[in-house]
Amino acid sequence: MDHRKFLFIIIIVSTFGGLLFGYDTGVINGALPYMSDESQLNLTAFTEGIVTSVLLFGAAIGAVLGGRVSDWKGRKTTIIYLAGLFFISTIGCTFAPNVEVMVLCRFLLGLAVGGASVTVPTYLAEMAPVESRGRMVTQNELMIVTGQLMAFTINAILGTSIGDNAFVWRIMLSVAAVPALLLFFGMLRLPESPRYLVGKNKTKQAGGILDRIRQDGASEGELSEIVTAVASERHIKKATYRDLTVPWVRRILFIGLGIAVVQQITGVNSIMYYGTEILRDAGFATEAALVANIANGVISVLATFVGIWLLGKIGRRPMLLAGQIGTVGALLLIGIFSFTMEGSTALPYVIISLTVTFLAFQQGAISPVTWLMLSEIFPLRLRGLGMGVSVFVLWMVNFLIGFSFPILLEGLGLSTTFFIFAFLGVLAIAFVAKFLPETKGKTLEELEQYFRNYKSKGEDVPLGKVSASK
Repeated sequence: MDHRKFLFIIIIVSTFGGLLFGYDTGVINGALPYMSDESQLNLTAFTEGIVTSVLLFGAAIGAVLGGRVSDWKGRKTTIIYLAGLFFISTIGCTFAPNVEVMVLCRFLLGLAVGGASVTVPTYLAEMAPVESRGRMVTQNELMIVTGQLMAFTINAILGTSIGDNAFVWRIMLSVAAVPALLLFFGMLRLPESPRYLVGKNKTKQAGGILDRIRQDGASEGELSEIVTAVASERHIKKATYRDLTVPWVRRILFIGLGIAVVQQITGVNSIMYYGTEILRDAGFATEAALVANIANGVISVLATFVGIWLLGKIGRRPMLLAGQIGTVGALLLIGIFSFTMEGSTALPYVIISLTVTFLAFQQGAISPVTWLMLSEIFPLRLRGLGMGVSVFVLWMVNFLIGFSFPILLEGLGLSTTFFIFAFLGVLAIAFVAKFLPETKGKTLEELEQYFRNYKSKGEDVPLGKVSASK
């Protein structure tokens, strides 16, 4: 088989993990109104928050464990395990007889989502030729938002066609079993990452795989580079929490954590998880809200394409600031109009227009910059610690917002809830304007030197000399 066709198959099959990530985080959006019915799970605002957000708590743990398991068992094997977990937990959610079982199965589903969020991009990056690595890895991001759009669309189709059936939410959830099976059986036929194999001293096997996924004559040179890189990394002492005594290390971790928090406190996932509930609160009937919510999925996909294109054109800071200003403006308008137009038949149409505008700025500017900068700012020795802590915090903030949103919506109303998000957005703008460096056009080595040269309290100390600074 031609190497380009084989790489295409690798992209399609492995990114079913991203599709499942998107579907499982988006499907709850349309399922909640039916799950909350007294004849079903009889959810309150509190249990709605638990059922929605427990997946995110599981994802935080899964993201931490996923990287370690993939280093131990391999990228391919880990994705196969995750596919099995996706399938089992999906079936568990589909047939959950009560809230307790639903919460447990959603937590297990979260472990799979979190594991996929780190393992699939790693697998793609290690399988991709250097000249197309960025394009291959971003396919996973596109599949995530495509999965959310797929969830919104299927929710709308089922809601408008069989919405009078009390068990419609179970059908919505069960659809995820199909891509889980495709991922499981598809990955069985794909090769392991050559880089992982070299790390396990299986260089000959790695060379054979490179021969299948590279142009003629290109695999030998790349194999040599991988062997050299793996050998050098074995001699690099990884950073530990003791290294946080170094001022420049603390600053770079502070910025990484800030980027993670900034991406979430816009409230983006309140719209992605509760968009149907927001539109119902604004005045749409359930079926109409399900259909209107498709617009949120469509704009997320289109904006992601635009965001990927913009990353090569403009700087990270101005792009992030523009996205934040746009989202804060949309949040303020949602708060203002939901207050001044309460009860108006026009309000739900105004709200859907503003959520689409919000997502255009969020998915087109904030989200692409977040993941790119997190991959850029941490030097090699700090990358495991920095990325691990930052992504964990990102998922935990996501969890807190997912849990608290229905409680805020019930207790404070739509207008006040979005004013709170707008206020948090202003704080996010201040953080970016004051602390975030521009990383576009700088090598990873130049960025490391920039942070090393930054002076805070006392004299800066090289990372390798932490003990001497005490």
